[in-house]
Amino acid sequence: MAEWVIGVIDKLGYFGVVLLMLAENLFPPLPSELIMPFAGFLAAKGQLNPVLVVAAGAFGSLLGALPWYFVGRQVGADRLRRLAEQHGRWIAITPAEIDRGRRLFEKRGPLLLVFGRLVPALRTVVALPAGLAHMRPLPFILWSLLGSVLWTAFLTAAGYLLENQYGRIGKWLNPISTAIFAIIAVWYVVRVIRHPASPRDGNQSR
Repeated sequence: MAEWVIGVIDKLGYFGVVLLMLAENLFPPLPSELIMPFAGFLAAKGQLNPVLVVAAGAFGSLLGALPWYFVGRQVGADRLRRLAEQHGRWIAITPAEIDRGRRLFEKRGPLLLVFGRLVPALRTVVALPAGLAHMRPLPFILWSLLGSVLWTAFLTAAGYLLENQYGRIGKWLNPISTAIFAIIAVWYVVRVIRHPASPRDGNQSR
């Protein structure tokens, strides 16, 4: 994968960064921890402009977040609540938790969006609860863009400073991403096991 990412940026430059960061938000196994540091390395060599690298990365990241946001808006917290009432065990969340999450996002949505974009693994889907809470499109775009700029600027600067050692960034951050995915997986399994059966579940078991 690393060679393919490097090849795309080598051939397409800024447009390649946009495409890769868009794809990274849709397909989490594609790591921004490799994309942006390599682009920063090319900027250090004078082949790309670091400011335009950050802009391209942030723009691609925002584009990749929009489908998650619109999926959330389409589903909506009310529909998700009804699904939790009927299939709560497999969704691994209760209607009350959905209500609490919606209230939290209504109060702290901008903060959650900005910092969520800075967390490996979670940054891909943080747009989903924004859509579920029906956050207005313009604030969503602005706050998501701010978080994306911070993240891509950090990775670009790291690649720029480390130059041909840019690959070390992925080695530092990949264990964090793996740990977060593992925690989420364990949390889901525990919630499925411990979740009280809904009336729908009881009817299906008869």
